[in-house]
Amino acid sequence: MTPDPTPFADLLSARTRDAERVKFDVPADWLQGRTAYGGLIAAIAAQAMLDVAGAEWPPEVRLRSLQTNFVGPVTAGAATVAVQLLREGKSVRQVQASVSSQGQLAATLVGVYGSARATALETLAPTRPVVARSAEAAPSRAFVPGVMPGFLQHFDLGWAEGDPPLSGGKGWATSLYVRLAGDRAGEVDKDVLTVLLADAPPTPAISHFRQPTQASSVTWALELLALDGPVAAEDWWRIDTHTRSARAGYVNHSSTLWMAAGEAAAFGHQLVTVYG
Repeated sequence: MTPDPTPFADLLSARTRDAERVKFDVPADWLQGRTAYGGLIAAIAAQAMLDVAGAEWPPEVRLRSLQTNFVGPVTAGAATVAVQLLREGKSVRQVQASVSSQGQLAATLVGVYGSARATALETLAPTRPVVARSAEAAPSRAFVPGVMPGFLQHFDLGWAEGDPPLSGGKGWATSLYVRLAGDRAGEVDKDVLTVLLADAPPTPAISHFRQPTQASSVTWALELLALDGPVAAEDWWRIDTHTRSARAGYVNHSSTLWMAAGEAAAFGHQLVTVYG
């Protein structure tokens, strides 16, 4: 009998801390192939950074940037995140996290945390472009066990624009609505939730294939805008992803994660290997 999937909020609540190390149990239902979903790896590292380095920070200190190198697989079972505060300045703090699985280094991350700064610059906010379908009209991507990566069962998905994965399309851009399945999003730190959601779509290059094809993120740079305001569980976020280059089995793409009200929450840039 297949065990019930583990909600992200439950995965976080089961973590334990020993000094500068935070331990998580990664269930099999959060895997994509032989490794955990990349957004989950980065999200547990971001949570561990808060637990260890940010335990006494004031709430206005927010995650501004997260650089992730995926070194090896994070398999189902115990994962340990070792945290080191690299520097703590007046406004900006830099924190390093190393994720280990099965005793092997699996990912290294550097998070930049900062409070708001006084500036003479006027606010420049990107405008969310119009896409073909609203969240309510977008075809849902129901989870299909054995066909789709297991971690996708933890998200509600709606295809807004672009060619779906493995459709044999020729496009290089996609737009996808996403939210955490269930009603537990409010139990997760907002910046950690942003990290978790921001990696949900596959690279648009996968749309060019018709047969299952492996793709793996190598590096991921995520810039967060640290927006204020609550997040409702029913809110649909949207991720627009644009391929910038595809050559010799490597794909470079950029994405923007938008909140339900249309504000940009994060900008992402990835190097992805495609085995096909």
